[in-house]
Amino acid sequence: MSKRIEVKDLNIFYGSFKAVEDVTVTIEPRSVTALIGPSGCGKSTFLRTLNRMHEVIPGAYVDGEVNVDGQNLYGPGVDPVDVRGMVGMVFQRPNPFPTMSIADNVLAGVRLNNRRISKSDAEALVERSLRGANLWNEVKDRLARPGSSLSGGQQQRLCIARAIAVKPEVLLMDEPCSALDPISTLAIEDLIAELKENYTIVIVTHNMQQAARVSDKTGFFNIQGTGKPGRLIEYDVTETIFQNPANQQTSDYVSGRFG
Repeated sequence: MSKRIEVKDLNIFYGSFKAVEDVTVTIEPRSVTALIGPSGCGKSTFLRTLNRMHEVIPGAYVDGEVNVDGQNLYGPGVDPVDVRGMVGMVFQRPNPFPTMSIADNVLAGVRLNNRRISKSDAEALVERSLRGANLWNEVKDRLARPGSSLSGGQQQRLCIARAIAVKPEVLLMDEPCSALDPISTLAIEDLIAELKENYTIVIVTHNMQQAARVSDKTGFFNIQGTGKPGRLIEYDVTETIFQNPANQQTSDYVSGRFG
């Protein structure tokens, strides 16, 4: 069962610098939300707060709430490791562990969480996760080969398989196609459409056509100037954002007049 995300009055800091200001938004379960906006406006920073990756950076912290099905991820006693098990992340560049086999890459997160798993269960989980990432048929005869032997698009799908192997409820994707060719990009987009049947997905993208193709809702972030915090300017059904936005800044951005 995928989860609803409710963000309330979220401010994101790097030390004394406020990077993102006052975000309040609700992301529905089993949907794809795209985050768009010019570089440096806080999209990826905001994305990383949804699984507490932001605070891995020294001096980084948040003020406000990120609730996943009513539980505040930043509440007292909440373990960030547990949060990252529930909210998976796929990064901009495919990052399989190069010395690990394809199969061991899929199991890496499960083993990191010290979950003991029998050989037969491990084999079943590898197959299920690779099928879930639409990669099984391409790699089933070479599971012992290194993850780095795959093409870029296959490596990114391997990273998605690794993310879903730990059975998260939410999947975050930070520009997952920016390093890929058009055919691999299409494969990832098709995969996102399938994955949303089981997961709540939030994707940061600079590719507006991609946002329009894959997402149900779109959030537009913008920044008023260097050194100012990024803000969520508008959040609505994707079709509305691209065809009839309420805010002039959104209209200027999606029509290519700036950014």
